[in-house]
Amino acid sequence: MRILQISDTHSRHRKLKRLPAADVIVHCGDFADNGTEREVLDFLNWFIELPYPQKIFVTGNHDLCLWDAENIEDLPDNVHFLQDRGCELNGVKFFGLAYNHPEELIPHDVDVLVTHEPPIMILDKSSGIHWGNAPLWNRVLEVKPHYHLFGHAHEANGIIEEDGIIFSNGAVLDDVMNMRYKPRVIDIEDITERQYHKT
Repeated sequence: MRILQISDTHSRHRKLKRLPAADVIVHCGDFADNGTEREVLDFLNWFIELPYPQKIFVTGNHDLCLWDAENIEDLPDNVHFLQDRGCELNGVKFFGLAYNHPEELIPHDVDVLVTHEPPIMILDKSSGIHWGNAPLWNRVLEVKPHYHLFGHAHEANGIIEEDGIIFSNGAVLDDVMNMRYKPRVIDIEDITERQYHKT
């Protein structure tokens, strides 16, 4: 499975041109800038029209009007708003945690965890500050997803492996809101194969 990860577009999503092909596009939050319904609708219209078989998104700290939403009506079946919920796509289990919601909601049988915040000290430094979440890091170590996708710390864009987990910060803007980083393509290894090598 090929995933295209983006995050922190802050209402500048239409500047993303010639996006690479993938099976699933994942947006890790902060698709809005001021959190208004108008911004969210513009993002959703753009996101729905993207030519990807499956689409996943979660809320970030700027997506205010969706913080308490449990669902979004009339989304196409291939667009998944993972607000403290999961979905399974081609045998891969995704789970999305809403911004500022308790990390205890993350279940144990997760292959790809999608959050807005990074775990503490993992690709979380931007403007000289570590923006990571310590309880989230503790829960991730308990759950042990194969992949953890996030954003939030704009200038910490990157991908690393720690404790057998692949962490990816997919923020595309820098701290002054310029389009700086390319969307990240991640080829998900066969989950069964990864489990075999870990035993």
